[in-house]
Amino acid sequence: MSGAAHVHRLELRLREITQLFNSMDPSPFLERDLDTDAENYIESWAMAYPPGSRFHITLHLQQPAAEVDAEQLIASAIHNFFNFKAELARRELRQLLEQGRTSLIIGLCFLTACLLAANAVSRSASGDLLVIGRESLTIIGWVAMWRPIDIFLYDWWPLRRRARIFESLGHAHVSLAAARKT
Repeated sequence: MSGAAHVHRLELRLREITQLFNSMDPSPFLERDLDTDAENYIESWAMAYPPGSRFHITLHLQQPAAEVDAEQLIASAIHNFFNFKAELARRELRQLLEQGRTSLIIGLCFLTACLLAANAVSRSASGDLLVIGRESLTIIGWVAMWRPIDIFLYDWWPLRRRARIFESLGHAHVSLAAARKT
């Protein structure tokens, strides 16, 4: 098996090219947002494949595009859109990891304070109430570590995966085809 990623193909059938883009977006064509339904459909399709996959998107149009270089314009618009989404996902990942580092520092300081307090309680006296207090401080200290552990074990990788999928969509091969008459 070669090292090249397998190409996954998506075929969209549209009446006209404007269906692909958000009609309320006043931006120039190359900077327009995709229509929410089209965006969600393309993203959910792409998420079914591993990060690093290569994508080929074919748009079957019932009405041919008026522009001479429509295929290049549409490909550029789709690439711009998903490259922007990849950058947003990378930014969200950086913010999450920064929050994780801050949460880790706060959690470790709080855990240390709780363990020192629990140790002080256990040295000062004995009895059931003090044992409960010591154990409670220990548990509360470890619970404070929940969020940083959650971030560094589970929360970061779905964001990284989304960014990689968006990067792949930002380089997808896009082609136009006339819809077959049925």
